[in-house]
Amino acid sequence: MTARTIPADFVRRALEMSSRSGVDLSPALSAAGLTTASLSDPLARLTPTQVTAFTQAVWQITDDELFGLGPAPVPRGTFRLVCLALIHTEDLSAALERMADILHALPALPALHIASGSNGGTRMTIDIRPGAAKQTEDAHLSLEAARLTTDFLLILLHRFAAWLVGKRVPLLAVELPYPPPVPRLAENYDHIFGIPVDFDSHIPAIEFDNAVMRSPIIQNEQTLENYLRESPTLLMSERDYDSAASTQVRRVLELGLKGRTSTAEDIAQMLSISVPHLRRLLRQEGTSLNQLREEVLRDAAVAGLRRGETVEDLSARLGFSESSAFRRAFKRWTGGTPSSYR
Repeated sequence: MTARTIPADFVRRALEMSSRSGVDLSPALSAAGLTTASLSDPLARLTPTQVTAFTQAVWQITDDELFGLGPAPVPRGTFRLVCLALIHTEDLSAALERMADILHALPALPALHIASGSNGGTRMTIDIRPGAAKQTEDAHLSLEAARLTTDFLLILLHRFAAWLVGKRVPLLAVELPYPPPVPRLAENYDHIFGIPVDFDSHIPAIEFDNAVMRSPIIQNEQTLENYLRESPTLLMSERDYDSAASTQVRRVLELGLKGRTSTAEDIAQMLSISVPHLRRLLRQEGTSLNQLREEVLRDAAVAGLRRGETVEDLSARLGFSESSAFRRAFKRWTGGTPSSYR
């Protein structure tokens, strides 16, 4: 299966912040095979392997699991200790309650608060507030740190919860306390969380569907060690054990990368549903067969270029009649040229 590509904006903002803070993350950039030029386009995309290599190198450089973004360093190994406490709880509800208790005892990490949500689910908020700053530059730095930390922790909370119970954790709401980025980047948040994200909220929040809160914890210490050994690869490459129709369609397309030739009838037959029902399910999830096809082809193209495939080979493999058609499609998908992704 082709790994999903990831917006490069997170890496780009981390680099900008580190340079302002006097931390040199250029070795992490090199470890991921990236350059500052390759990140200059805010719509550029990276593979999970690249983001994982960058993140692991940053952990080595900063010795901080929050990349130096928190009020105090979070020593490496802290996440493992928290996880060990969570996997021995009965269900997801108990695991999250224990997580909240633990975080209150770790001042370097934002506190987690759990309450009933306005959508009938379980709402979790995290205390991330920019620190006091006397200068404009310091204030901007503090705001950017809060934004990066918010993004990272909400994604971690959602996807780690899904890993704990081994299945999808449906979301009812995601609220981010900062203005939306440009539309193309704002859409990335919707794809990451699987629902439309609300910006300009009062506090960072995420609301889980209560149907999953009593799901038993299925992980153990051995599976945890395997998870941590590859961290954060699974966080980056696996969405949330999604069983939604859009995910199933995407998997069908990814299996053979025949997104340009597989018809709606072919895919509906593989999923044992009718074509009208397939289209209706995708519409309810805010997507379409054509959009999913484009995403699969885009991610395959970016990954292929990163691996050194030629435009000619890629265009043939992905079903384009000629290289010029592939180049036009790639420009539409990413806003850049294939050569900018090598």
